[in-house]
Amino acid sequence: MTRILIVDDTDFDRNLLRSILVSAGYEIAGMAHGGEEGVRLYREMMPDLAILDLIMPDLNGIETLRKIKSEYPAAKVMLCTSVGDEGMVELARRLGARGYAVKPYQAAHILKAVERIAGPPGKKSGISWG
Repeated sequence: MTRILIVDDTDFDRNLLRSILVSAGYEIAGMAHGGEEGVRLYREMMPDLAILDLIMPDLNGIETLRKIKSEYPAAKVMLCTSVGDEGMVELARRLGARGYAVKPYQAAHILKAVERIAGPPGKKSGISWG
């Protein structure tokens, strides 16, 4: 199962993302309220994808991306941003983000980006004992 970490300081956005992803069959590995917590949970959970909000109070999405990628260069990360953050999106891409989603979230756009980066929701390749 593809496991996703959601890092966003806004309860509404975190819960909306969780709802969209779970309804499509993705597993939520964890949810963090800010960048520092997101980095800690990434280390603990080792998700298949981390979705980071760009604007957060303790550690913004760019700094969170830098920390995760410095420790885990192969990490798959995407940023979520409001319209008008094109410069930050380009910086995130240069730092290793694999994609981005624009707020307000639309399920079809989120799921398309997540599938492109992390693959379809189903099981990971390998033997299933279930």
